[in-house]
Amino acid sequence: MAASTFEDHLTWQKVGEKSRKSADSEPPTQPPIKCPECGSSKFWKNGFRYARSETGGEIAIQRFICRNCGRRFSEDTAFGSRMGSNPTSQQYSRPSKLYLHPNRQFFNLSSGSSTCQVGVTKTEGTKNLSRQRTRQKRAAGATELSTADIKGKLVEYSWHLKKEGYADSTVKVRTRILERLIRKGVDVTDPEAVKHFLASQEWSNQYRQNIVNCYQTFLDMIGLTWQPPRYQVVEKLPFIPLEEEIDALISGCGKKVATSLQLMKETAMRIGETWNLEQTDIDEKRKTIRCKPEKGSKPRMLKVSNKLIAMLKALPRHDQLVFGGTCLSGHRSNFSHQRRRLAEKLQNPRLLKISFHTLRHWKATMEYHKTKDILHVKQMLGHRNINSTLTYTQLVDFENPEQYSCRVAKNLKADQELIEAGFEYVTERDGLKIYRKRK
Repeated sequence: MAASTFEDHLTWQKVGEKSRKSADSEPPTQPPIKCPECGSSKFWKNGFRYARSETGGEIAIQRFICRNCGRRFSEDTAFGSRMGSNPTSQQYSRPSKLYLHPNRQFFNLSSGSSTCQVGVTKTEGTKNLSRQRTRQKRAAGATELSTADIKGKLVEYSWHLKKEGYADSTVKVRTRILERLIRKGVDVTDPEAVKHFLASQEWSNQYRQNIVNCYQTFLDMIGLTWQPPRYQVVEKLPFIPLEEEIDALISGCGKKVATSLQLMKETAMRIGETWNLEQTDIDEKRKTIRCKPEKGSKPRMLKVSNKLIAMLKALPRHDQLVFGGTCLSGHRSNFSHQRRRLAEKLQNPRLLKISFHTLRHWKATMEYHKTKDILHVKQMLGHRNINSTLTYTQLVDFENPEQYSCRVAKNLKADQELIEAGFEYVTERDGLKIYRKRK
């Protein structure tokens, strides 16, 4: 019994030594990558940086940009912040670091090469390097960037605009403009190259000016200055459709699109203000809607019809937002598809010129035509500067004769009631006062 016990003890001891050896041979587990600034684990990859290894070769170290705070850091920096100021190579080396064979030469082509090869032979590397140099012989200021480098620049620029307080829609539009310049091969760090590119394109002056405004914010981010080109933008009066055309478009669209169009037609709200409308902003008893402003305009309370209240109540409720459930870009795409279908069905190409903002211009024009009060239109649109509202005074159609409602006042009480109802005094005949008000 004692012998068997001793043999069992030896057997278990060997098993324990074998398990300890296997455990020692396993590589240490790596902690998750986190931003050294805010500790967030959400980030974008941003290309590689290259360093020399202890054996004389080259290693490629992954770079990241934090999605939370915008901090740019490398993989070794992330592990160094967690493991100490001087981590060993065994502690933080990961498969993404590309250690090269001693008999092979590492060709660090340009950081913008999307076809460079790691670990190629000298002959193959020389061929690739010559091809890369041939591709780089392009127009002045043109460079070839990899997908990771392009994404890194765009993320950095988007975060800069966000920190400066720009609206999400502005950040999205300007980031797309910068992405287009980069993918066209323009060196965005060279202002002269950007000016040369703009001069060679057959774009409208309005679009070129938008690119200039976008590029100015990019130069502010990287700390450069330039003398921007001057483009004379020709002001154009917006297209004002007939009310029959707007009603035909509303009646032919789906429930959600039709409700948003009816809301903008009655209130002249912007599409962003419409999309941010909440259930608590609707007052069914008073038939009013509270508008939360955007683009620096003023908040306002707007009267609506019973028809619009019924259409808003008929929408399905997904969350607190009235038009929640889908993104605004999807709503725009859906409206564009339905508008094109109706224009073809009704054989009316004028419907294709109606956009969301067209309804805002239409409502302001009709309201000024009815009241001739520019301050009233300014208040309805939420403008802070009356110069923005004066555009609508040029859009009034004077072909149709003005129609009035007339009332006669026989005493002082009748005068007060007519004035409170919005009537204005015209003249007096046979002891009776005549008032009028536009229909």
